[in-house]
Amino acid sequence: MPRSTARASLALFLTLPLGYAAAQNAPIRVFVLAGQSNMEGKAQNKLWDHQATAAKTRAFFAPFRDAANQRWIERDDVLIKFFERRGPLTLGFGSKGRTGLEYALGLRLGDRFEQPVLLIKTAWGGRSIRKDFRPPSSALPSDEVLEKELAAAAERTAKNNKKRNRSDAAPTRADIEAGYGRDYRLMIEEVLTTLQDAGELFPALKGRRTELAGFVWFQGWNDQYGGAEAEYEQHLRNFIGDVRRDLHAPELPFVIGVMGQNGSTAAKGAMLTIQRAQMNVADLARVTAVRTDALEDRAAAALYPQWKQRFEEWERTGSDHRYHYLGSAIWFSRIGFAFGDALIQMLDAK
Repeated sequence: MPRSTARASLALFLTLPLGYAAAQNAPIRVFVLAGQSNMEGKAQNKLWDHQATAAKTRAFFAPFRDAANQRWIERDDVLIKFFERRGPLTLGFGSKGRTGLEYALGLRLGDRFEQPVLLIKTAWGGRSIRKDFRPPSSALPSDEVLEKELAAAAERTAKNNKKRNRSDAAPTRADIEAGYGRDYRLMIEEVLTTLQDAGELFPALKGRRTELAGFVWFQGWNDQYGGAEAEYEQHLRNFIGDVRRDLHAPELPFVIGVMGQNGSTAAKGAMLTIQRAQMNVADLARVTAVRTDALEDRAAAALYPQWKQRFEEWERTGSDHRYHYLGSAIWFSRIGFAFGDALIQMLDAK
């Protein structure tokens, strides 16, 4: 290096803020967001666009907006990967044309940490922990249950073959067993592959270390049926332990998003059982359960019973049904902020 260049580099280094070098060498904090459709995110982007400028709601959305340019903030210090989609965090990383809790959560985490943050989202609609996300520590169901499931699957295949003039092979017992835990395995693979390839996927992270810093689980709806709710707590306890083992992070902080589609109405039946199970697992070390019913968007909840009769007004208030938190941008954002706060509190207490 020429002497003049060396002197210039030294001068630049000496003028950098205290702690700059440490921040540059600090690992990238990685947070995993996993679950089913509500983790995918169901608030339509057109609702966000309307409420960002509407008189009654624009103040709520101000933290998401670049006031000077009247655009949604794009955080280049908070990166996100949701399967084939990846890039700086901004609006639209939910289901197609929608946004979920990841936007608010990412903003909260990005504001808190000096080094970049990476969010890895692995979520599919209509999944249960009893079957799809079943953790390895949860043994397979009994032979009786599996044989019954096999018979039903074989019957469906036969009917479909007859209806569509097909000749698909009948499912086997191995096929049925392979369905248990399939999404758990895909989730682990997605996280580990993303961590391994982070520098290629996100050039800004090239050469930087990554560190798993937190895991958010937001799921439950599909376990309300067939008695699956009674098994939920044990599966979730096993899930937390298995994820920590398989991601090589034995003290990984967990946030459990407690089912809350009931909103201000008291939950009952299977939903109540799952809520209690999700709150019970907070007795595990470094696990926090966050209620989502208490964060309800009351304006959307009040209008929802008449959404068909007042459709134009509804499109400016909500964008989906109760099971998807009314597709409320406000409700999903409150959930994201609450999850982010819970993660930060656990990390600060470490």
